[in-house]
Parts: sequence; structure tokens; C-alpha cells
Amino acid sequence: MKPRIAIIHYNVGNLQNLKNALDYQNLPAEFVTRPEELSGFSHVILPGVGAFQTAMDHLRGQEMDQAVQEIVALGTPLLGVCVGMQVLFSASQENGRHQGLGIVPGQMVRFPDKPGLKVPHMGWNTVAFTRQDPLLEGIPDHSHFYFVHSYRGVLETPDDGLGLTDYDGLFPSIVRRGNVWGVQFHPEKSQNPGLALLANFSRIA
Repeated sequence: MKPRIAIIHYNVGNLQNLKNALDYQNLPAEFVTRPEELSGFSHVILPGVGAFQTAMDHLRGQEMDQAVQEIVALGTPLLGVCVGMQVLFSASQENGRHQGLGIVPGQMVRFPDKPGLKVPHMGWNTVAFTRQDPLLEGIPDHSHFYFVHSYRGVLETPDDGLGLTDYDGLFPSIVRRGNVWGVQFHPEKSQNPGLALLANFSRIA
């Protein structure tokens, strides 16, 4: 049975590239802007770029924060991408302290200001997988993915980390908690490994 993928559109970033990456693989995807539109979708992607607080404000304004919690409770596979992954966490220290969705226990903290460390972390970096997972099927360990971010996740439960990346120390660049996955990088900009990850997500039942 072919998947039906919802991309939550909440006016945070250019989401067309993500849809294009799915369309390229003949994976049906549609933008949704209201909670009631999520009904009937087999998979949901929560993307986002920019600031954590802005993303949360938009989600709350469209009542999508509650809708995300509801689809997670129903067992629908959910994938957070970039800031869409960050808002899955309990909180972020970006421009103060702000509450997230609290699906993944932990918080987002800024990379330190130190000589020789460029912030944001931008460009290609590798991801070391911590265990086998349907999201990673057929993707070589230590594959390269494309990153753009200034904040990294600190997990309360280290086992929620599915992939680790080294930038001034290891941080979780892929997380999983139940039927929820999150990736800090941009799969739609990560060539073959990123396309494979999106295809794998669409096959998760």
C-alpha cells in the first residue's frame, strides 16, 4: 500500500525542496496547514528552519502543536527535520528558555563560542549510527549529510540517540522515541543518503 505523507506547513522555511525530494521518488506528499487536514495520512513530516521560538509560536497559532501530540499518540510515524526535530525536544535555550513539544526529553543548547569553532555548524558531516533501525536501512554507517544549525540536542535518555555527529564533541543528529524520529540535518539536501532516508521513512508501518 502506497504511503500518504503529510508535510506540516506552518510558515517556517522553504518546504518545497523537501516535497521535491519526495516527489522525485514518487512518494505522494501534501502540505497541510490545519489539524483537521491530517486525517487519513499514513506518515507526517514536521520540517522547519529558523528560530525555535518562532517555530513553536507558529505551531501553537495553527493548533498544530496539539495535533502533533495526537498523531504521535495514535502511533502515526512522525519525522522532524532540522528545527522540526528541535521542537520535538522539551525546551531550547535559544534566545532565552522556551518550551518545545516535549516528545523527546532533553533540550537544545548552543554550540560554544570558542576559537576555531564556526557557528553555525554548516556543511557536510558524518553520522555514526548507534544501532539498526528501519529509518537507516541500506544507508552506510558514517554517511555524509548536510547540516545548518547553531544549536545541538542534549538528551535526557541517551538511548534516544540513533545517530551521532562530531562537532566540538558528539551530539545526537538522529533521534528516535517510539514512532517519532528526528534528524538535525537536511535530508532533502543530502543527496543519495538523504533520499534513502526519506524513502525508508515512507516504508515504516
